[in-house]
Amino acid sequence: MIAADSWLPASLRKGWRWYIRLAIGLYALSLLGAIGPRAPLGPQQTVTTQHPQVCVHTRLIDEVWEWKIQRTLQLVREMGATTIVEFFPWAYIESTEDYYDWEPADRIIRHADNQGLKVIARMGLVPGWARPRESTLNYLPVEAYDDFATFVADFAARYAGVVDQIIIWNEPNLAFEWGYQQVDPAGYARLLQAVYAPAHQANPNIQILAAGLAPTLEPASSPNGLNDLLYLEQLFEAGAADFFDGLALHTYGFTDEPSAEPGFETLNFRRAELLHAISIEYGAADKPMFITETGWNDHPRWTKAVRPAQRIQYTLDAFRYAENNWPWLENLCLWAFRYPGPTYSYPDNFEIVTSDFQIKPIYYAIQDYALGRDTGTSLWLPAPEPADS
Repeated sequence: MIAADSWLPASLRKGWRWYIRLAIGLYALSLLGAIGPRAPLGPQQTVTTQHPQVCVHTRLIDEVWEWKIQRTLQLVREMGATTIVEFFPWAYIESTEDYYDWEPADRIIRHADNQGLKVIARMGLVPGWARPRESTLNYLPVEAYDDFATFVADFAARYAGVVDQIIIWNEPNLAFEWGYQQVDPAGYARLLQAVYAPAHQANPNIQILAAGLAPTLEPASSPNGLNDLLYLEQLFEAGAADFFDGLALHTYGFTDEPSAEPGFETLNFRRAELLHAISIEYGAADKPMFITETGWNDHPRWTKAVRPAQRIQYTLDAFRYAENNWPWLENLCLWAFRYPGPTYSYPDNFEIVTSDFQIKPIYYAIQDYALGRDTGTSLWLPAPEPADS
């Protein structure tokens, strides 16, 4: 998600700070043995869909109860999505050096596979043993690149056949996501280089994806981050193209409709086209792209939000626009399907299903689209204006 939103006032960042505290608390409960009984797998399922681009970003790694993981993924399949993006923190799985606790990841992967879903895995967060004592979870020292690469390779080997893509890091064009350091495209290119060969040796079919960049207009002089277009150019200049197979994109609509024109000073859905144009300019037109975070928010008091009916309409229009105009796009993944707990702030209005499994109207609208029942006159949208007589 849009971590460390430097373009937001501090009052709008509280929701994410609360969510981080919630995630840490839930994970601590799981380590203390608060996980409920294992949810048995049902019969093997397959996804029925007419639009295989449909994808959602889940947040299951912090879910304490396994039945909630199972139910979430069942709802994803029934909605017609073929793929999920899920976060698998290095700090959770290898909290002790050279010892892996695979169970938090295993239960997500086995239920996703049982539901017939593909998984795009996002990697990040550094365990305490691999970074300086006073640093943050997002601080990855150069000396730990090889340790991180070993973890990625072992993950790729373990989940071959279910996980086809691995995203290396998240929004490295933000200082927050880069360990509160000055962002460094060349440094991120070196991280991709460290990961690429070991991952492919472990799983020749894996696709390494360069991280989705935060949509931001931060100038080069900013301590908070760097404009995503400028960052991508510098990443290519640093030679990173040899060390990733595809590119993840973060492209939120904010208050614009999905067809709104893109521009260097504009943050909207079609900013993806500008990122794609940069890839073409640097000879990487053959690398597929995956929008791993996108969507609209319908919080009544957030200035970057739209009305609930607009959110539904814009989301459906975005799927149609991408399918009709972007042959280079593999998946369009909405943030976020469901959180493990409420944030009590604007991030809750990105959800498709609430943490207590209340299904929002947008779920049924996406389901109608994915299953081919979309006629343009959805029950979940206002009736069209009558034509002038």
